[in-house]
Amino acid sequence: MIEAASGVKAVNIAVTEIDIETVALTLAAASLVGSGAPVSYSLAFRVGLVALTTAAFAVFVADYAHRRAYLMRASRQLNLTARGQLATTHLGRLAVARSLLATVIACTASFTGAMLPLLAGAALPGLSWIVVVLAVLALTVLGAALGHLFASSRIRWAATLGCSGVAVTWTGVWLHIA
Repeated sequence: MIEAASGVKAVNIAVTEIDIETVALTLAAASLVGSGAPVSYSLAFRVGLVALTTAAFAVFVADYAHRRAYLMRASRQLNLTARGQLATTHLGRLAVARSLLATVIACTASFTGAMLPLLAGAALPGLSWIVVVLAVLALTVLGAALGHLFASSRIRWAATLGCSGVAVTWTGVWLHIA
């Protein structure tokens, strides 16, 4: 049971990291590859805020729904008469608090994970394309790790996430958001 829970947490962290990378790549791709305005510190901060907002909503809703469903299932197993009785107790408040903590951690990781690579691009305006290369490389390594975690093909996962990073970058250049 503990191994399954740690595996779920690892997948949640990996999905959050994929979300961070794809948001940053999509929003700033045109600036990073040189077809848009150069990457600025302001752009890095704005993309970080978008990643933070996305993580806040997605992580809180998913984490709290998971915890609330667990309490509902426990209520049914204990044959409690009122629906959702455990969710209104201290356990329900604890579920909200832990979901908020998970949200704060995800928001911090999202903000810094999206902003720091773009700050590097802003600091090295002539080499801002290196941020795209590093982001696609990070997605490829993450894909290999997920392939290992899922006892699947590491190469297939790595290639899929690496190609997805390229596709997201191309989409960002085509959309020309920033």
